Amino acid sequence: MNLTCESKNFDDYLCELAEVDYSHPLIRAKSNELFNPLQTEIEKAKVAYEFVRDEIPHTWDIQSKRVTCHASEVLTFKEGICYAKSNLLAALLRSQGIPTGFCYQRLMLFDTPDKGYCIHALNAVFLQSLNKWIRLDSRGNKTGIDAQFSLDHERLAFHTQQELDEVDYPLIYVKPHPKRQERFKKNIQMLLRCINIIYQKRYRLGGKKTFDNAKRENKPVLVSIGYAPCH
Repeated sequence: MNLTCESKNFDDYLCELAEVDYSHPLIRAKSNELFNPLQTEIEKAKVAYEFVRDEIPHTWDIQSKRVTCHASEVLTFKEGICYAKSNLLAALLRSQGIPTGFCYQRLMLFDTPDKGYCIHALNAVFLQSLNKWIRLDSRGNKTGIDAQFSLDHERLAFHTQQELDEVDYPLIYVKPHPKRQERFKKNIQMLLRCINIIYQKRYRLGGKKTFDNAKRENKPVLVSIGYAPCH
């Protein structure tokens, strides 16, 4: 898709923010661990992305009751939902002078539009050597989700179904969307309670037996991608 920048100034995508606190000692220490002067920007982007994707579990995947927000909090507690994980990835890459923004998708909560929608967060990263933005989704992989670092073809956690009114928003925000961030902070308990199941057919999950067992045990087959009211 054709991505659009909120700002034409790349420096805006390098700014330190409350949520993207890359001067925090923990972020600086992790940056020193992950990066070295011999790495290219592409190598740095891949290393940071795979660290956040693989080493920071999604809060619902581990059934935690903790909700983190700032990048340093995510690193401290080593967990977060999509909003929080996108803050950490932005902090790590901005600390290396790699412009990083925020993108969003509107996805169905369940199998039909009448059940409602949620807003999912991911990142866009500008690679100067390629003169292009790429989107990366560090939500975390599991059965049915296989997001990867890719320079040519996006491999995101979720793919929108436009015919069902899902939306891939093309705008690359300089900072986390203020409305989403405010809702996020005000509705932590709702975030914890909301289990956003997407039927196994959509992501080719285990099969009917697995799904039925999960339903009987009141467990999610696909756990939350990070809930926030759409409007």
